[in-house]
Amino acid sequence: MPKAVKIAFERRVMTIPLSRILPLKVVSPAMKKSVKYQRITSSIAEVGVIEPLVVARPKGKGGQFMLLDGHMRHAALNDLGVAEVCCLVADDDEAFTYNKRINRLSTIYEHFMIVQALERGVSEKRLARALNVNCQHIRLRQRLLDGICPEVVEMLKDKTVNPSTFETLRKMKPMRQIEAAELMCVSANFTGSYAKALLAGSRQQDLVKPEKPKKVGGLTPDQMARMEREMETIQRDFKAIEASYGDDVLHLVIATTYLAKLTGNAAIARYLAQHHPEILEEFRTLIAGTSLDQASAAA
Repeated sequence: MPKAVKIAFERRVMTIPLSRILPLKVVSPAMKKSVKYQRITSSIAEVGVIEPLVVARPKGKGGQFMLLDGHMRHAALNDLGVAEVCCLVADDDEAFTYNKRINRLSTIYEHFMIVQALERGVSEKRLARALNVNCQHIRLRQRLLDGICPEVVEMLKDKTVNPSTFETLRKMKPMRQIEAAELMCVSANFTGSYAKALLAGSRQQDLVKPEKPKKVGGLTPDQMARMEREMETIQRDFKAIEASYGDDVLHLVIATTYLAKLTGNAAIARYLAQHHPEILEEFRTLIAGTSLDQASAAA
C-alpha cells in the first residue's frame, strides 16, 4: 500500500498576537513604497487577510513564533495597527521548503477572480480599493480575454503574462494566436515586447483586420516584411524539430547506453586509450552530457 501523505501543517488555524511573531527579514522603507506592498495594505484594510501567515512553533514555552511566509502582510498588519492574525502553523521551521511549493496567482486566474467577484455582486469600486487600482484597471482586467481563443487561454493559464501581451494577441486570428502562444511557451517569454515582435512577424492574412497595415513602434514596413520572412523560416524549422525530437532523443539514449557499456569494458577502454584517445574522450563527453540532461529532466 502507498504511504499516506503527511500534512505539512497543523490542521487548526491559530490566531496569534503579532507581538509573538518573529520575522526572519525586515521589510525596508523602499519595499513599503512598492506597488505590491501598497496593494497588500489596501487589500487587508478592505477585506482583511485572505492568505494566512505561515509560522513555526517556538522551541520553548513562551517563545516567539518564527515567520516563514508573509513578511509583507506582517509589516502591513503592523502599520495598520492590527493586534492579532490567523496563521498556519508549519511542521518545519525553515522557509525554503515552504516557499519552493508556492504557486503565485497567474494573470489569467487573476482575471477569473475579478470576473467571479463582479458576478457575485462585489462593486468595481470596492475591488479597486482592495487591489489599490482605479476602476478602469478593473474593467481592463475584466475584458482581458476578449478575442483570445480557448486554446491560448489553456496554454497560458498558469503563466505570468504581461497584460499587454493579450492586447497584441487579439489582433491576430485564432490559428496565429496559437502559434504565437506556442513560441512564447517554448522561449518562456511572455512579455509585451515579444508579443509585438511576433505580431510584426505575422503575415497580413493572419491578422483580424488584414486590410489594415501593421503598425509596430520603431519598425519600418521593410523591417516588418523581413521579420515576417524570418518568422516563417523559424516556425518551419521549429515544426520540423518538434516532429523529429522524440525519435532523436530515443536514438541518442540508445546510442549513449551502448557507448557506456562499451567504454565500461576495461579491455576496450584500454585499447581506445592507447590507440584512439580522442575517440574515447568524445565517447565519455557524449555519455556525461546525456547523463546530465537525464538527471535534470528527472529533477
